[in-house]
Amino acid sequence: MHRYDLISCHDCGVLHQRRPLRPREKARCVRCRSVLYRGIHSDASRMAAITLAAVFTFLIAQFFPIVELEVGGYSSSATLLGAIRVLWMEKMQLVAATVFVFTILLPAVELGSLLYVTLSLRGGQRPPGFDHLLRAVGLARRWGMTEVLMIGILITIVKMTSLAQVVVQPGLFAFGALTLMLAVVVSFDPKILWNIGEHLPGPRRVAQKTFHYAALAKGAPLLACHSCGLVESLRYTVRHQYCARCGARLHRRHPDSVGRTWAFLLAAAILYIPANLLPVMYTHSLFGKEDDTIISGVVYFWTSGSPALAAIIFIASIVVPVLKLAALALLAWTAQRRSRWRPMQRTVLYRIVEFVGRWSMLDIFVITLTVALVRFQSLAVITAGPGALAFCAVVVLTMIASMQFDPRLIWDPIDTHGEKHV
Repeated sequence: MHRYDLISCHDCGVLHQRRPLRPREKARCVRCRSVLYRGIHSDASRMAAITLAAVFTFLIAQFFPIVELEVGGYSSSATLLGAIRVLWMEKMQLVAATVFVFTILLPAVELGSLLYVTLSLRGGQRPPGFDHLLRAVGLARRWGMTEVLMIGILITIVKMTSLAQVVVQPGLFAFGALTLMLAVVVSFDPKILWNIGEHLPGPRRVAQKTFHYAALAKGAPLLACHSCGLVESLRYTVRHQYCARCGARLHRRHPDSVGRTWAFLLAAAILYIPANLLPVMYTHSLFGKEDDTIISGVVYFWTSGSPALAAIIFIASIVVPVLKLAALALLAWTAQRRSRWRPMQRTVLYRIVEFVGRWSMLDIFVITLTVALVRFQSLAVITAGPGALAFCAVVVLTMIASMQFDPRLIWDPIDTHGEKHV
């Protein structure tokens, strides 16, 4: 059996033998039912064409205005970069930097790296920096939030219709198209690209090795790389073992996973209190000054005849953070006690936490665009408040906490019935 035929489940660690799949088919773990990999068209030319189109759409979305407001003879428009600049000038540098990283930098890293890699693979070459670029793609996908930003743009437009005349600009359509394109680009699994690159000429190729069923049956210790998916034998002669293919550090379990999860979780829980009590926006108008908290924003949409948007903001900004804190606390506590209680349900809970984590940034994106658009001199000006900084920190800390938790700890106390796992 070739070394690339082995694949380890990210959630429970069980080893499987890779089988070919047709496009849109899924391979699931036999124990925890998580998706191991999907069948895709492994045509480098097709991947490069779609990625190139996404790159052009990304550039249009960044440099064209998203929406324009007109009221009382005044007009105001904003690009995403312009909105981030306004936050930066208002002494909200941390929030501005966070929005920039999640909505511009990381999507640019993903698209740029994929374009470079797929164009090189299309030409039959394994490009320099191949391993580092694909690792960057995996990292960027975990933190990129273009789809959340798109929902935030739509909510902002609905909110602004009660304040001014809204004129849609090309940037809005570009972001809509980019969201759909990125949904296709995400199907390009970096682990598949690694396997394609291994068979092409280029720098830093790993030596071909094979595994035998006999070695697996004897319980040979193995480690799986979570970056490229390569399964290797555990070497006791080295203190820190690194992946022979991509250079990532290997470990049987995330170091001090439970302790780090508790640390980030506690910090997020403390900051959640000021995030809800402090104003997230200040409105200065002819009628005076008004402070808006997250709850008051929900009430505003509810009373203005938009209960659906009020429900979306309430769920994303209030319900989801509370449930994330509670779910991660439950997972960390049961893993710390090596509990055997409902491992399948706890694994599903972990997947839900990972999936919904980014959607709490919705309120931050709405604030970013609102602050940039409502700039009508003496008529009305909206600025960001300290609550936005605290809430942004809560979202980031809970996402880091979920990434620090190793879901394989859920299954470690469970009898594997002879299943090989790493």
